[in-house]
Amino acid sequence: MEAADFMPSETVIAGIRRDIEAYEAKRASAQKQVRWRVPVFVGLVVVFVALIAWLFNVAADPHEQWVSTPHVFLYLGGLFVAVFLYFQALRPATRLQQSFRDTLLPMIFGFVRDVRYQRGVRPNSFDRLPRETVGAFNRQSFDDVISGRYEDFPFELYEAKLWEGSGKSETTAFKGVIVAFKTIEPFPGTLVAARKANKVVHFFRGIFASKMQELSSGVDELDAKYEFRTDNVEAARPLVTGRMAQALTWLGETWPYDQARVALSGSDGFLLMPRSKNFFELPVISEPIDYQAHVAPMISDLGAMLATAALVRKIGARDEAAG
Repeated sequence: MEAADFMPSETVIAGIRRDIEAYEAKRASAQKQVRWRVPVFVGLVVVFVALIAWLFNVAADPHEQWVSTPHVFLYLGGLFVAVFLYFQALRPATRLQQSFRDTLLPMIFGFVRDVRYQRGVRPNSFDRLPRETVGAFNRQSFDDVISGRYEDFPFELYEAKLWEGSGKSETTAFKGVIVAFKTIEPFPGTLVAARKANKVVHFFRGIFASKMQELSSGVDELDAKYEFRTDNVEAARPLVTGRMAQALTWLGETWPYDQARVALSGSDGFLLMPRSKNFFELPVISEPIDYQAHVAPMISDLGAMLATAALVRKIGARDEAAG
């Protein structure tokens, strides 16, 4: 299985290029407006404040100390108005930038059927994610959320950051992309392939996950990286030593960023792909979009994720269903 097999067709790619060209025309127009709006809007405030300050100086009695008070309010008020008008001057660009992701991301993922894009919402599948997959956290945030149907299965893909504490004491449990999907065959319980924890974390994880037992895949390289935990050892053992081990081995070869994680819980499957960089990051409004530099890598990564999700779906399936 190759990620290239999950890339959109040349026809779809040609359509994406045309839409990018249309966006570029709008971006160039917005940039032209901003170039004259910023100096004019802010410049008018500077001129107005300077004029009023001059009038104060002309009318003021130099022996009166209170005359400094109106100057202070004038400068503070002028600064407030200047900041407000600065952002107003940027509105043609910021408005286009705000709609940019809403327009471009569904367009980029147009090869996904029934595609839906949201931002900053809590994904429907998140509450069903087994917590043993990521460890302890008490804070979470979500960025881009894409849902739809790829080939024969629906999925929900979203960026998430899960962490504990704040400031210097902040500990990140997970940051990256989570793909949630329905498995071909439900797993009778919960099975997770989590990142290998250090001894302290391992001890506390064992306390809070006392119902979960550890398994070995029999593959030394995988067992050195992963903790396999389940509440149904009998059902999990053939998966951990079989299709799950194969899927994780393939994933280690195709996902170059960080160690991925997998979880099965009933009919829910989860694929966690860590990445420190914003996966859906696009250039700022002042930078032109290039298909090869900005869009193609994103589609390739998404293809790799969906390819792996399709493989993980087959972990617990009977041979006739998996084929």
